[in-house]
Amino acid sequence: MRQHRFQQVDVFASVPFGGNPVAVVIDGGGVDDAQMQAFTRWTNLSEATFLLPPRSPRADYRVRIFTVDRELSFAGHPTLGSAHAWLQAGGVPARAGELVQECEAGLIDIRHAGADLAFAAPPLLRTGPVAEDLAKRIVRGLRVDPSRVQAMQWVDNGPGWIGVLLDSAHTVLEVGIDRDELRGFGVGIIGAHADGGPAAYEVRAFYSADDVFEDPVTGSLNASLAQWLIGAGIAPPRYRAHQGTAMGRAGMVEVAQDGERIWIGGACVTRIEGVANF
Repeated sequence: MRQHRFQQVDVFASVPFGGNPVAVVIDGGGVDDAQMQAFTRWTNLSEATFLLPPRSPRADYRVRIFTVDRELSFAGHPTLGSAHAWLQAGGVPARAGELVQECEAGLIDIRHAGADLAFAAPPLLRTGPVAEDLAKRIVRGLRVDPSRVQAMQWVDNGPGWIGVLLDSAHTVLEVGIDRDELRGFGVGIIGAHADGGPAAYEVRAFYSADDVFEDPVTGSLNASLAQWLIGAGIAPPRYRAHQGTAMGRAGMVEVAQDGERIWIGGACVTRIEGVANF
């Protein structure tokens, strides 16, 4: 049995325990694929990550990201949580205030200032309209009146997201899903808050593993929704998105366009620290 340093990080946390937790194994060397998958399943979290020495000379570290049933090429809150854990464990970036993370999706640029980190949204792998039959299935799966759907399209940056723009944050929060209809898809919904609301938008994410579950706060989805909505002139170049309300969480995602890039950020706090035994 070998001990590996471990942190559980609260990502996009606007209040204590209000964000999305990720399990981060700091020194993942010597942990094989089967152990990584088994550990992730055992944590009962949406994702766990394993930090490794980089292969690219540009990268500060390499990360492997697992869900309960598979490895992901990229995911947002695990990216920020991993960067936070790497820094907390004594990692020193090659460039002050900047990190470069290596993952299956390539090199991800990350900015950091104190507890706040932000990643540059990776390119979308799939965009464009959703086939009519599938779009109807998604609407049925969301149990929402079709008249409340303002737009829908593929916004896949790795996990396979389909984005749905609803007419309001209230509609987003009222959604109750049909798991059979949504099984096999990742669906993200977004709607605008009225002036004076907790943020500009409310977001919810429904993701399929063995079953369909709701994710508390989702960096990859917020990144792809921002690329879609800012690119289409629907959303402003800088806004805040609230996520997790329907689950009793209080996640806050900061979205900012800077030139050609969109940055997705929020606060990260280590809640648990110790060792994991493999």
